[in-house]
Amino acid sequence: MRKAFFVLLCLALAARPMVAQSATEGLWQGYDGEWRHVSSQLMSLAEATPEEKFAWRPAPGVRSTSEVYMHIAMANFYLLSVTGPKMPADLKEGMETSVTSKAEVINWLKRSLEAVKQAHLAITPPGLQRKVHIADRDATVEGMYLRIIVHANEHMGQLVAYARMTGVVPPWSGK
Repeated sequence: MRKAFFVLLCLALAARPMVAQSATEGLWQGYDGEWRHVSSQLMSLAEATPEEKFAWRPAPGVRSTSEVYMHIAMANFYLLSVTGPKMPADLKEGMETSVTSKAEVINWLKRSLEAVKQAHLAITPPGLQRKVHIADRDATVEGMYLRIIVHANEHMGQLVAYARMTGVVPPWSGK
């Protein structure tokens, strides 16, 4: 009897976070919460960065601040297109280096973040398991979304370093 009670208690405790997780949205609540988090950080850091810092680069031959943001935006659209949605008609090759103004960069970044958000919200669990092909390998739609979020977070770290090197404090850090 005592063993059965212990097993039931463990099952109840294990099930509780799953119920709470589906009822609560936000950080650590799955892909959508994590996507909102990185999207919010990217947008707030871009907005906090002065226009003149968008041209800054840590060394010759290394992406500038605007180029990193545009790289994220273009990658979001490209990686998302592998899962089905079309690339924007006005997205052209070379924009990573030709779009440099803060307003234009933020516009493209915002559009790409929203496109990923809306596409992920619309996909069904079976749709996540659909096979896709990218470059020289096969993947799943779910794997592509994972690549998108990992890529955004990777460059978020880069942008935080850029911000710190140019005297910009990430808004969420307070220091």
